[in-house]
Amino acid sequence: MKKNKAKDTKQSAKPFLKWAGGKRQLLDVFQDIYPKALKEGKVKNYYEPFLGGGAVFFDIAQRFPIKKAYLYDINPELVLTYKVIQKNVEKLIGFLERYDEEYKKLEERDRKDYYYDLRSSFNHQRFNIDYKNFSEEWISRAAQIIFLNKTCYNGLFRFNLKGGFNSPMGRYKNPTIVDQPNLLKVAKLLQKAVIRNVDFRMIEKDIDKDSGFVYFDPPYRPISRTSSFTAYSKFSFNDEEQQELAKLFRKLDKKGHLLMLSNSDPKNKNPVDDFFDKLYADYTISRVDAKRSINSKAANRKAIKEIIVTNY
Repeated sequence: MKKNKAKDTKQSAKPFLKWAGGKRQLLDVFQDIYPKALKEGKVKNYYEPFLGGGAVFFDIAQRFPIKKAYLYDINPELVLTYKVIQKNVEKLIGFLERYDEEYKKLEERDRKDYYYDLRSSFNHQRFNIDYKNFSEEWISRAAQIIFLNKTCYNGLFRFNLKGGFNSPMGRYKNPTIVDQPNLLKVAKLLQKAVIRNVDFRMIEKDIDKDSGFVYFDPPYRPISRTSSFTAYSKFSFNDEEQQELAKLFRKLDKKGHLLMLSNSDPKNKNPVDDFFDKLYADYTISRVDAKRSINSKAANRKAIKEIIVTNY
């Protein structure tokens, strides 16, 4: 049996956005957790109901011979950007090159004005965007999303409850606003993907009767009052939603699909909090080290435990 070896990471496509809770740091750990059938090339379809930065999709799409990927996210701005890269990456790169040139020739004070003017324009324009039908307007908006993501504070791509982007400007001397080689590789991988702006429950409409591999990476259950990943958009994901997700997990398990789920480990703060241990008591729960990278204080970016749930 031939082993499916990953390509050199320097040559591989990688997430094009900074993303709270991104999984790039855990990919090496995931190699030991992925199902055997995936490693043996027996899984043809991959499903990811909470796409986010897409690190796991990029890893799997380049490491294993999947034929099709179904990628979902409830954030319309995120889905819009993925679809633009899929459909017209060359024109997107042109917009980003213009932003890169304009921004980097400015002094720090002028960069600040440029950032906040663009952020204001971006937020105002959202009321005029048709998020359901692809158009030329999508391309310029996707470029704005990538620009703001690469230049905002600490890569914290955050939206308020009304849907407005509200992250302050970061202080980067030479941010990578346009990464043409990576965007082209991402666009190539996305040709095998169906990308949808829907709730995680919609996976049931797409998932094939044959066994597929599903990776769930929902907004994490907060381990403290100040660490809520669920607060980065207008879409809440409370304990009731976590329970609904567990019901879907069990339903797909009964249908024979291979399932893997990530979440925060509440035992980091409260050793007796067994919320997930009870919720997924019938499945395999692993605890792995993960360094959170969005804390504003570098000294607080320490390794904590996250949980991985599998049905195999």
